[in-house]
Amino acid sequence: MPLETIQSFHVRRLGVLDEEGRVDPDVDPGLDDATLLALARSMLLSRAADERMFKLQRQGRLGTFPPGIGQEAASVGAAAAMADQDWLVPAFRDMGALLERGYSLESYLRLYNGWEEGNLVPEGCRILPSAIVVASSTLHAVGLAWGLRHKGESDTAVLSFIGDGGTSEGDFYEALNFAGVWNVPVVFVIQNNQWAISMPRAAQTRAASLAQKAISAGIPGLQVDGNDVLAVYRATRQALQRAREGDGPSLIEAVTYRLGVHTTADDPRKYRSEDEEQTWWAREPLTRFQRYLENRGLLDTEGWEALQEEASEVVAAAVRAMEDTPPFTGELPFDHVFGTSHTAIEEQRQEYLAHASADEEG
Repeated sequence: MPLETIQSFHVRRLGVLDEEGRVDPDVDPGLDDATLLALARSMLLSRAADERMFKLQRQGRLGTFPPGIGQEAASVGAAAAMADQDWLVPAFRDMGALLERGYSLESYLRLYNGWEEGNLVPEGCRILPSAIVVASSTLHAVGLAWGLRHKGESDTAVLSFIGDGGTSEGDFYEALNFAGVWNVPVVFVIQNNQWAISMPRAAQTRAASLAQKAISAGIPGLQVDGNDVLAVYRATRQALQRAREGDGPSLIEAVTYRLGVHTTADDPRKYRSEDEEQTWWAREPLTRFQRYLENRGLLDTEGWEALQEEASEVVAAAVRAMEDTPPFTGELPFDHVFGTSHTAIEEQRQEYLAHASADEEG
């Protein structure tokens, strides 16, 4: 028998803004001025928070954390496209998305200073705790979407973030497969920032794109310019609407770049060149969006700087609130083992307090 083609595939790429901030009218999502300015505020807040948190960590005032500098469009743009009733399942580099969905910066600061209270989600915000285990967010999202469908929430979708490194994990492929088989309302957004810690994208997979990994699960896959907030917004909005209408899951690959460190325990100078970083700095999302807003007549240089100052003030207030929190006592963990008092736990508390008192007395 001769060879015959049983199926063929293609992967598309979406871009709305070029690097000079010029818009393609054929794919412009048509956002109003207020929404565009809100996107600018959110991205600037994310950048300002990352920059301040990096300084705090270096000063010993904050623990290790993963900055998202350079990825603001991918994070904020996707979250901004969500409806109020949708669920967000973040990974560990999604501060921009968390803030966009109503999570407080003060809580985020507490979380990375070792306070579990930082995971407390405000009432009414449909957000799961950030997934630190790589790729686990995708499985959580599929389970959540499956549960929502069985509860009858037909107008709700789930958005899950994952990094390019996570697409090499088994959890990711299992999540895609289950999502496709069950046809659940979930959208996977891969933030392809080119580096899985020190592993470059080219050494991780021979696939021409990460978007094409959707093909094996029988779901749509799309690549977008992840430094173009309008492209990310448009693609995510369409995928979420498709999910809510019962047409199942989608995968979006947002091609971006991690301009900073993987975490504050990392030194990217050990594994990538300064020339590479400078190439991507020329493509970074904030400058591009600023040019677009200027071209549209919404903001001039002074207006952009005013938004930057506004973001800095919000960050400063959150830092003050975090650092004004009274230190917790050493016995506090004993209060949270069970919901009620327990004899064995109380005995351990007393033992701890006795040892602590002996230590203080030398």
